[in-house]
Amino acid sequence: MTSYSLLQTLDRGIDALLLVARSPGELRVSDIAQQLDLTRAVAYRIVATLCHHNMIRRREDGRLTLGGAAFQLAAAATDTVRRAARNVLEQLAEESGATAFLSVAEGSECVVAMTAEPRNAVVAIHYKVGVRHPLNRGAAGLAILAGRPASPDEPEEVSVARQCGFALTRGQLHRGAVGVSSPLILPPGLDQLDYSVGVVALEALDTDMASRTVCNAAQRLSAMLA
Repeated sequence: MTSYSLLQTLDRGIDALLLVARSPGELRVSDIAQQLDLTRAVAYRIVATLCHHNMIRRREDGRLTLGGAAFQLAAAATDTVRRAARNVLEQLAEESGATAFLSVAEGSECVVAMTAEPRNAVVAIHYKVGVRHPLNRGAAGLAILAGRPASPDEPEEVSVARQCGFALTRGQLHRGAVGVSSPLILPPGLDQLDYSVGVVALEALDTDMASRTVCNAAQRLSAMLA
């Protein structure tokens, strides 16, 4: 495509959005201006426009991360994963007797993308789609981090989860709740997002059984997508 056929402002806005996507929570407006060779005034207008459409959001410290609208666009590209996950999650919920869920990384946060509750459980935790929490808190986020390459400064919980194949947490997000999650390993080129599969229940959860069923579910879903 020749340069004269590009809409410059839109081109710069997309470049800014991609920069934030590659380094979520690390860049400020001044960084956008420097990396795209823009004046600060232009960079501020681009960021303000993207924030207005909820494509990115500015945190209290001024750093930029992806917004909900960007996640909705990404979700449209993950229909294959979500369609395949439905039956797997329903089976996992029945096998474990706990609420099963699919989580996805959005910047530095973990977002619940899909849930399934056991039909005959006396008590089940209701996990709402769209609930988010930091990636470094809760089994789902730790499992996602464990599915990524190791880094020298990663929490010990992530290293342990990578060795075990699953993350297990107690009461990190909700008092009395136990979470077990395993990273979802996708074939190359299917998706650019990071997922985990897991269950959440009260303290009575059989964690040995849950860890086996969760790992099996994640492997089964990975095989289906491959």
